[in-house]
Amino acid sequence: MAKRILITDDALFMRMCLKSILTQHGYEIAGEAASGDQAVQLYPEVQPDLVTMDITMPGMDGITAVREIKKMDPGARIIMCTAMGQKGMVLEAMGAGACDFIVKPFQPEKVLESVRKAIG
Repeated sequence: MAKRILITDDALFMRMCLKSILTQHGYEIAGEAASGDQAVQLYPEVQPDLVTMDITMPGMDGITAVREIKKMDPGARIIMCTAMGQKGMVLEAMGAGACDFIVKPFQPEKVLESVRKAIG
């Protein structure tokens, strides 16, 4: 069975980029969220194997969303999506429970390497 991924990013274009990379390599998109609030709400419904989480979003940011999802499911696997130059935020996200991070603009091989490390 294909591994299921919840994509979280406030930019539709970024969600589409990730969706394209992942579906072309056999992953199933369990859902899409445009904010941390939506991701937290969707997580128990779609029960994904992995969440990709943008750091900077309106409303609930990605780091807060990671903490909320980890409260619900301590075993949740979350990869942060970050723009260049957000090293401090990446470290904070990793401390909150994220297992890895990928940098925008997305390079397909880096995305797939990170996803494989997280969920195989």
